[in-house]
Amino acid sequence: MSIQTKKSNKQLLDQQERRESNARSYPRRIPLAIREAEGIYITDVEGKRYIDCLAGAGTLALGHNHPVVIEAMEKVLRDRLPLHTLDITTEVKESFVDELFDSLPDGFRERAKVQFCGPTGGDAIEAALKLAKTATGRQSILTFQGGYHGATHGTMSISGNLAPKRHVQGLMPDTHFLPYPYEYRCPFGKGGDEGQALSATYIEQLLDDPESGILPPAAMIFETVQGEGGAIPAPIEWLKEMRRITKERGIPLIIDEVQTGIGRTGRLFSFEHAGIVPDAFVLSKAIGGSLPLSVVVYDRELDAWEPGAHIGTFRGNQMAMAAGTATLKYVKEQRLSEHAEKMGAKLMKELKDMQRDFPAIGDVRGRGLMIGMEMVDPEGKASIQGSLPADAAVASRIQKECFDRGLILEVGGRHGAVVRFLPPLIITEAQIDDVVAILREATAAATAG
Repeated sequence: MSIQTKKSNKQLLDQQERRESNARSYPRRIPLAIREAEGIYITDVEGKRYIDCLAGAGTLALGHNHPVVIEAMEKVLRDRLPLHTLDITTEVKESFVDELFDSLPDGFRERAKVQFCGPTGGDAIEAALKLAKTATGRQSILTFQGGYHGATHGTMSISGNLAPKRHVQGLMPDTHFLPYPYEYRCPFGKGGDEGQALSATYIEQLLDDPESGILPPAAMIFETVQGEGGAIPAPIEWLKEMRRITKERGIPLIIDEVQTGIGRTGRLFSFEHAGIVPDAFVLSKAIGGSLPLSVVVYDRELDAWEPGAHIGTFRGNQMAMAAGTATLKYVKEQRLSEHAEKMGAKLMKELKDMQRDFPAIGDVRGRGLMIGMEMVDPEGKASIQGSLPADAAVASRIQKECFDRGLILEVGGRHGAVVRFLPPLIITEAQIDDVVAILREATAAATAG
């Protein structure tokens, strides 16, 4: 049963503003108070319904309140199971690990170990960094321009976004940023196959240069599709090269699957597109079935840390493990990874069709149902590569025009100029048609005049 309220969106938002931190973010761009949610839809306290293409920043793989998730949660309560167990095991936990390990690629499954972390992906990234440093005895971390890994001191240190760092001192030292193959805005001004080859060559030569200034690294970490960086997919060949380069030099490769994992990109794990296996990867968001949970899955060769080396009070969230097991099973049984690939291809085609009609759409890219539409100033001066200046204002207007018409989207990327799509994996073709219809109207309104 829904919790009823007589307050309006504005009243609840005003109350939130008075009482919550100035660091709150989403309500500034998505100004509503949610009353109820089901599938890909949410309804605000005034009864207006929205299509949710944000989905908890990718957390809601099955959408809101999916029956298999609700049933898993209710069973935990009906059976009077413990809700909080630290890292003491239970049948619920062992079932989760069984399902997770059964999902791993052949060869990795037999060598895998798992570390349960605090509720957020950021905590699991911290754990992965500590694991690699402990195993190697080294301290330098290789990360990438445009990457995002969290908002803790350590994860902020290895993330590209400058704004959160400006007022925070003492970030993690020995962090080195490398060029990510961003085709539309290639760091080498080339793009395409040449741009990705230059990135790989630069990184390999850097690592072999005795005067590079970088000590032998403890790890390399990246997202196969940069999320907050603007839905930028790394080319498959580049991913293979990164695995080769790190493996040949004994550098643990950590892949951040916090947003890409559990079917989002068209494979259960996004690194599977390239046929590679990392030394460690991090899961959160969808892995908890909509509840807080994060884990590091890694090669047992790295398991050199001592008991208590990474802890956290809420690493034993039993209801999240039950919901996560149900979600993972459902994604595999219903072949939602393949569905995400198909629906993503349809949405990408529609967006590229729009690109021909709207000069302000500079680039459309993504993988599976992790898609970005970069907005530009068509009258601006093009770069040497031919890319146009980013236009955050028009992206913001599109977001607002979509919201007013009942569609929730996020913006991100360089200069906040990328309109991002992260719908639940269960979205249908008809629902994508609805999304595109609203988006077309919104883009026309946002770019008029």
